[in-house]
Amino acid sequence: MTDPAASAFSPPDPFDAHALLQCYAHGVFPMGEDRDDPRVYLVEPEQRGVIPLDGFHVPARLRRTIRKEPFVVRVDTAFDAVLHACAASGPGREETWINDPIMGLYLDLHMRGHAHSIECWRDEVLVGGLYGVTLGGAFFGESMFSRATDASKVALVHLVAHLRLGGWRLLDAQFRTPHLDQFGLREIPQSAYLKRLADALPVIPDPTALTRPLSGAEAVTYALQPTTQAS
Repeated sequence: MTDPAASAFSPPDPFDAHALLQCYAHGVFPMGEDRDDPRVYLVEPEQRGVIPLDGFHVPARLRRTIRKEPFVVRVDTAFDAVLHACAASGPGREETWINDPIMGLYLDLHMRGHAHSIECWRDEVLVGGLYGVTLGGAFFGESMFSRATDASKVALVHLVAHLRLGGWRLLDAQFRTPHLDQFGLREIPQSAYLKRLADALPVIPDPTALTRPLSGAEAVTYALQPTTQAS
């Protein structure tokens, strides 16, 4: 379910969308043992994966790909479909942690405006994307999927561009993975993460920045260059 260097414990009862937001505010997040296990655990890693918004890296080949716009990138037009795609097993990830109770919680957060999806479409077919939770100036990346080469990577670059445009301060990736290392992910102690989280939560970002249409070239530019942050 998680990295061995992480503690897992049961959530409060009742565990609803409001309680889940409080968990994020305190630096813990939910996971399931596997797709078919209905139990939900709260996880607190000893080491936290953070993608720096000032210091984000995009490999040169991926920059060229994004500028060519191989996908139509949309925001929040198919949150349910992205969630189900992230929960589905597939080549390279035979087991997933997103079970039915967790899916219900994120659908509720989406209805409340606290969960968002970045989607990559090709010929009107959803081929990749990611979803996460926003609270204050923090965005908690939850999961991504890809059914076409580079689709999840393109979605991540677009997400970072939107977050920087809107003045978000923290992009939490939870755990370190080789897939995310190429973007400059840093692993920091949970104690340091909690300090960054405390600084980010009071920030009021511009929510319209998430849905602002961006060309591929604009996504690369905004993802890599500093922008004025909201306060």
